[in-house]
Amino acid sequence: MLRKVKKVALASLGCKVNQYDATALANLFEKRGYKVVNFSEKADIYIINTCTVTHLADRKSRQLIRRAKRKNPVSLVVVTGCYAQVSPEEVKNIPEVDVVAGTRNLAQLVNLVEKIYRGQPTETRYNLVCGFNCVQPYEELPVLSMTERTRAYVKIQEGCNNFCTYCIVPYARGPLRSRQPKKVLDEVTSLTQKGFKEIVLTGIHIGAYGQDLESQINLTNLLSFLTDIPSLKRLRLSSIEPQDVNPALIKFIAEQPKICRHLHIPLQSGDNEILRNMGRRYNVREFRDLVNLTRGQINEVALTTDLIVGFPGETEQQFKNTYSFVREIAFSRLHVFKYSPRPGTLAATFSNQVRETVKKERSELLISLGKELARSFALQYVGHKVKVLVEEEAGFYPGYLKGFTDNYLTAIFPGSLELRGQIVKVKVKEVENNLLKGMII
Repeated sequence: MLRKVKKVALASLGCKVNQYDATALANLFEKRGYKVVNFSEKADIYIINTCTVTHLADRKSRQLIRRAKRKNPVSLVVVTGCYAQVSPEEVKNIPEVDVVAGTRNLAQLVNLVEKIYRGQPTETRYNLVCGFNCVQPYEELPVLSMTERTRAYVKIQEGCNNFCTYCIVPYARGPLRSRQPKKVLDEVTSLTQKGFKEIVLTGIHIGAYGQDLESQINLTNLLSFLTDIPSLKRLRLSSIEPQDVNPALIKFIAEQPKICRHLHIPLQSGDNEILRNMGRRYNVREFRDLVNLTRGQINEVALTTDLIVGFPGETEQQFKNTYSFVREIAFSRLHVFKYSPRPGTLAATFSNQVRETVKKERSELLISLGKELARSFALQYVGHKVKVLVEEEAGFYPGYLKGFTDNYLTAIFPGSLELRGQIVKVKVKEVENNLLKGMII
């Protein structure tokens, strides 16, 4: 045991999977007697859980690494996550970095840190990144506790086998590995018994859950097991690929009140040629049919999406096709990304790259459309009653609380923070800044 309690600070960039991993790491360090502190504080150990989905993510990761060492020059700086996994030598060559650990074998990180503190020199610049040369089982890194008491993320699988031409994630996260259903059930049961009202199932490719397991189980089966947990009030799905939203899943969501009426289905482009070049496994007509089927069965469902602008070769007309299709579908929220070449992906080798100024213009147009569509969706609820999971104070609205409806609308209303973590009924009076504004009834 260490002579004094060491302080560890964690920062996580990128997706909800990264956030889950960072929380699990914090739990492991706490269990071994470390004190977890805010990343802005002076600590003995800094762990930066990185993202590499864009050039901007890489830059933010490097900034956090340097910021950590400035706070405590003698601290141990450990870099984990996708940037470390894909570019370990680049990360290792950052002067402030002591340990590079990637996305695998994170459960062993505490042991490594203690080994270093027992006397092994940090000058060796440990590189613990392991490749994905053979199929590995899902690595258990369960979340034992969280600081909040509203929603909790539960990771059900890791990795992806799709290899879309623009995406670095399969190289960073490896092949599909599904978590054993009993482990998922146990974690959800534990978290809901501790007071969490909403569980969000997350992963890299959750729609493929179970495909690598010997037992005959898929995502819909897993949902049926989870909704039988008495203490579970809400179950939300994170991003799910279009080809995985099948009639059985739609029917189950429509019939099961515990599952949130919200599906985040990445479109990426509304042009068939661009979709083919991206390596996506659907076309515009199939996506439209999917939306019609979903809306026809799930009442008041919210459909949100991801879009990439400026993919190599995207013409003005192809962008207009995307813009028109997005308006037609009328998503309730858009996440817009400018294409960023990732070394190692096929699209990075394409010669017809789009100029940054064009990407910026197209991005701004879609972001503006997204705000318009979000307002239109929210306006439907004026005068209606909605159920809201209370999360926090509303910031710019003194005396107001903020929370989410099951179909992913943000609502604000007067109330005491004692209601945090409770599901309340709110009568919507108006829409302000795309927020539902109302009163608890």
